[in-house]
Amino acid sequence: MGTVPQRLQRVLERPGPLADLLGRLEARTGVQRLYLATGSVAFLGLYLAFGYGAALLCNLIGFVYPAYVSIKAIESSNKEDDTTWLTYWVVYGVFSVAEFFSDTFLYWFPFYYAGKCLFLVWCMAPVSWNGSQVLYQSFIRPCFLKHHQAVDNVLGSLSTRALDAASIVTGEAARAALSPHREPPRHQ
Repeated sequence: MGTVPQRLQRVLERPGPLADLLGRLEARTGVQRLYLATGSVAFLGLYLAFGYGAALLCNLIGFVYPAYVSIKAIESSNKEDDTTWLTYWVVYGVFSVAEFFSDTFLYWFPFYYAGKCLFLVWCMAPVSWNGSQVLYQSFIRPCFLKHHQAVDNVLGSLSTRALDAASIVTGEAARAALSPHREPPRHQ
């Protein structure tokens, strides 16, 4: 199995964009990719804890990479990657709504954005205990299965009412447009 640095070294040498980038940096600087990666993670963690714009950086981390691989998943013929990234976006959406209501209090806590960033990375990590899968299977799916019929009924009722209202407004607008234009009476 190996020590943690040995396992991390194997991960950093797997073919892919991260290994390519680290390989180029290693060749230019002469610094081993393990040190480049750990230094970058340490800098990122400190910046998320104390840096200006930590919220933006954290949201970019949680959005840019997942959006990129989601587009790649859409363009591939493999259905499994579509499901993986759809699950991530469902969890991301639920988290974003929950965060909207709690953010006013939470952002005052030290290391909030570092923790949020770790949470989002866990949700997109390519591991069997991926956060999106765990949260979806444990909380979101059971809640959905319990309440989806009631939500569907409410949405169906709202949709019918919206269509009825749109039909009435459209009919009134058409009648007003087609009726002869009358001049208002002049007062003398």
